[in-house]
Amino acid sequence: MTPTLVRQHRSHAECVPRVDLCARARDWSEIQERMLVPLYEAVYERLEVGPATRLLGLRCGSGLALLMAASRGATVTGVDSCRERLALARERLLPDAPRGGCRGRGTRARATAKLLDGAPGDAADAETAGYTLVTVFEPVGCLAGDSEGLAEQLAAALPPARRGAAVVLAGWGPPERCATSSVLRAARKPADPLPGGHGWRPARRDDLEEVAQRAGLKPDGSGRVACPFGYADVDSAVRGLLSTGLFDTAMAATDAKQVDKELTEALHPHRRQDGTVWMPNVFRYLIARVP
Repeated sequence: MTPTLVRQHRSHAECVPRVDLCARARDWSEIQERMLVPLYEAVYERLEVGPATRLLGLRCGSGLALLMAASRGATVTGVDSCRERLALARERLLPDAPRGGCRGRGTRARATAKLLDGAPGDAADAETAGYTLVTVFEPVGCLAGDSEGLAEQLAAALPPARRGAAVVLAGWGPPERCATSSVLRAARKPADPLPGGHGWRPARRDDLEEVAQRAGLKPDGSGRVACPFGYADVDSAVRGLLSTGLFDTAMAATDAKQVDKELTEALHPHRRQDGTVWMPNVFRYLIARVP
């Protein structure tokens, strides 16, 4: 988790040093993205997502949350600035679309979907309008500054949404209930001396409410969901966590091998006797309304 599970939305050259972007996108799609499925399911169940739903997914990544909404009958539109992840979303949601970008092995499904390559504000220019639900499932609240600009992006994307439409924001839960927090904190140590780096910080109770308030939204409920991170082995855990982009600052400050070493050591307490890695986490979501 991102991004991330939170991706910092900067240029690829700045944000992703010395990595294979397609491989990282596949790791996100095949390893890490599924960790948030309980969050998606809880939100869709609570909001009764179905054939009457017109969903706009901002920072939609490789499209798993969109696919789950489409399987309920919703009409979905996704927007993301990461072309590598978006290419995998097209394979999932638009199986007849021309091939390009990263090739993945995700499940393909026919769906009523539209995918846009760009910033969240680009959704305001999409032909599909009258959104009844807007989601930002990319969790915030574990890096200093990881919600910067989100309120402005939301405000730019919301004009096509109907009055009273639900807007869902997601965030990390309290660090004492998120085993992954200790891994994020330990593995980011190489970046601590870097001036201006977005260092780890514990999630705050009002992180999501502050974003909603800045975007001009009215909070209308919240919830918590258990989202354990489970991996087949340490290597899968390292690949999955690196795919979030949370360790890019550390990689820029040192190198990939050092970050891999720190991350592997931080994961050791969470390794079980059979070699699998298991980290219980709780994520929080906020439901707000378009005035």
